[in-house]
Amino acid sequence: MPGDPLQWCIGLVGYGEVGRILAEDLRARGAARVTAYDVKLGGPAASPLCEHAERHGVELAVSHAALADSADLIVSAVTASQTVLAALACAPAVRPGAWFLDFNSASPGAKQRAGAAIDAAGAAYVEGAVMTSLPPYRIRVPLLLGGARAAELQPLLGALGFHARVASDKVGVASATKMCRSVMIKGLEAMVIEAFTAARAYGVEAQVLASLAETFPGIDWEHQAAYFFQRVIQHGRRRAEEMREAAETVREAGLTPWSASATAERQAWIAELVDRGELGDHADPQLGRSADWRVEADRILRGLKR
Repeated sequence: MPGDPLQWCIGLVGYGEVGRILAEDLRARGAARVTAYDVKLGGPAASPLCEHAERHGVELAVSHAALADSADLIVSAVTASQTVLAALACAPAVRPGAWFLDFNSASPGAKQRAGAAIDAAGAAYVEGAVMTSLPPYRIRVPLLLGGARAAELQPLLGALGFHARVASDKVGVASATKMCRSVMIKGLEAMVIEAFTAARAYGVEAQVLASLAETFPGIDWEHQAAYFFQRVIQHGRRRAEEMREAAETVREAGLTPWSASATAERQAWIAELVDRGELGDHADPQLGRSADWRVEADRILRGLKR
């Protein structure tokens, strides 16, 4: 493996929003070779991925194994439910001594199972917990690392442009930190969407906002609500998967995840409305981007009446 991380072959498992942002930033920083694999490459959604890869000089692999066979560093950035499956798919072909950075939002148990598969194959597994939304930070998003060799990987990631710090030498600590935070943050998203949309239906949003401003004077509820509606409408499916992993995290601690499970259902419900076209054209880049949450709440209410 080359000593300079920028000379590594970096393989991205998952070429969705996160994978493409990482690819752009790695190439812009001077990474010599970036490869990517996504299960969508074999279907009708492949065209925009291929166009993006060509535009940014990213090589597309034909399988998990083909990517793992050539990569010095694998970054797994798939949907939460695919965390363990992606690691299992890469493990048989992963190069001895290669790094595997698990970027996914998954429970500590899922990360430990993924790590066991990679470590058994002779590579070095490090969990990564992304602690806030990737945009606008992009590759510099705050990232917690965990695992026996996390401290060794941290400065190498820094050379690639990542902003990472070590949370623990044990796999699961970083993920537990993120998942417990998600119970709060994404739970608040779900509550705001539910409460504000219902308030809009009753015509009492002004009174509700005034009461919230009095109770929580430090929060700009107009701005916060617009942001929450935007994020859930644009990424509800992915957020629902993450919240199912958050629920599993709570369950692994011995608690019944009533709140986390309900949040997952609300996020998935919004995703279903989007998929059915109730909130606009799924291909529209402006979908869910209104600066006024009332616009999105009204779309949701209209969708319910159809």
